[in-house]
Amino acid sequence: MRLTDIQRCEVRPGRLVEWTLAPASVETATGLPDDSRPPAYIQESHIRTARTVRESGLFVPTWLGTAFDIPGRVDLDVLGEALRGWMLRHETLRSGFRWTGDDMRRFTLGAEDVSLRRETVGDFRDADSLTRYLQNRFDVTADALRWPNFLFSAVVRDDGTSVYMAFDHSNVDSYSVQRIPAEIHELYTAALSGIPPQRGPVSSYVDFCRTERAVADGIDGTDAIVGRWREFIGRCDGRLPNFPLDLGLDPAGELPRQRFLQEMLVDAEDAAGFEAYCRPYGGSLVGILAATSRIVHEIGGHPVYRTVVPFHTRRKSQWMDSVGWYVGGAPIEVRTAEAPDFPALLRMVNAQLRANRPLARMPLARVLRLLGADFRPTSPDLYSIVSFVDARGIPGSERWSELRAYGLIRVSYGDQVCAWINRLHEGLQFASRIPDTEIACKNMRLYVEQLREVIVSVARSHRV
Repeated sequence: MRLTDIQRCEVRPGRLVEWTLAPASVETATGLPDDSRPPAYIQESHIRTARTVRESGLFVPTWLGTAFDIPGRVDLDVLGEALRGWMLRHETLRSGFRWTGDDMRRFTLGAEDVSLRRETVGDFRDADSLTRYLQNRFDVTADALRWPNFLFSAVVRDDGTSVYMAFDHSNVDSYSVQRIPAEIHELYTAALSGIPPQRGPVSSYVDFCRTERAVADGIDGTDAIVGRWREFIGRCDGRLPNFPLDLGLDPAGELPRQRFLQEMLVDAEDAAGFEAYCRPYGGSLVGILAATSRIVHEIGGHPVYRTVVPFHTRRKSQWMDSVGWYVGGAPIEVRTAEAPDFPALLRMVNAQLRANRPLARMPLARVLRLLGADFRPTSPDLYSIVSFVDARGIPGSERWSELRAYGLIRVSYGDQVCAWINRLHEGLQFASRIPDTEIACKNMRLYVEQLREVIVSVARSHRV
């Protein structure tokens, strides 16, 4: 689905209704014993960073969410049951953390104790005021340092209802968010008809956290993975890489506000042509990274492009339907100046990804702990990313335009560039959070324009 912020997701006026975890459920959770399953390293790093940033006096919302329509007059009782049923399928949403000294301890609410409370907030006649209200509510409720840390909302109109759901990042990733509309539609339709949905049980992200952490805790500083990260970080001057263009940042300044960029890069025909050209070298991800390395070399003069590439960690099929934060990172180094042409760049990137993708299976937070490096958690993003996802195979993707389905990204503060390129049925979409400086905006605009030029040139040369 298209990734955007809440200001650009077609919010329309109507009667706002909210579902939150009922007070009785919250009260039950406060008395629960510890769950022996630990947080994932990525969860712990995220929450500790949020705490450090908050203690410095800055509130940095980092929630993710989704927006989508349900056409026609909606039965709110049935929709509430669909939301509760969806939540019960995904254990991470009823699992949270509390502090014992400086240790994070998990607790998990039993499915039998989960109930949602519905409240009618009121009628909104103006889209702007409704948008501001939703963002403020999500900032407060989908917060890393509170629990429960999600909120379900619906804007009800005579001709249909728009659903808005927000979650702290510790419980969801982009893939999780993009699967939500189809699941909620299926559960809602099944409840209306009285026929149970034909869905089997979903594996728990909480169980995945335990397994992944046990593996990560089994290595030490002598492991080859740690050594490879040590060498990579050393070549990045002891830091994880930011986007290799001038972003106009003041190293001694405060964390800057961010700006959001989003647009369609190319249509479906050019997206298909680009994929066809890049397929022998590994596909569109390879092509996007190769194009990026060439562009930053041309704009900024960097002979080597170093970045951390995000990969999902759903290596087994049992996790594919599971909501959670299944993401790792792999370092790559592309010696752009040594490539005589674009195919040579593609081969370089493909070789780097093949060699280094296995490193994404080890949580980077664990590696950094073993390195003993002082990566001060003062920014919500440890490093910049350029991500590519082919979202066309996600259930329900063919209806995303019809249902006005969006993935929501909160844009607040940050000194990194996070760029997402999604392959949709209608083409390639670009979305990015960048520091809101004049220089960053200028250079990122150049990057986007040149990325489009490379994709179109490559795609159309393949068609000739």
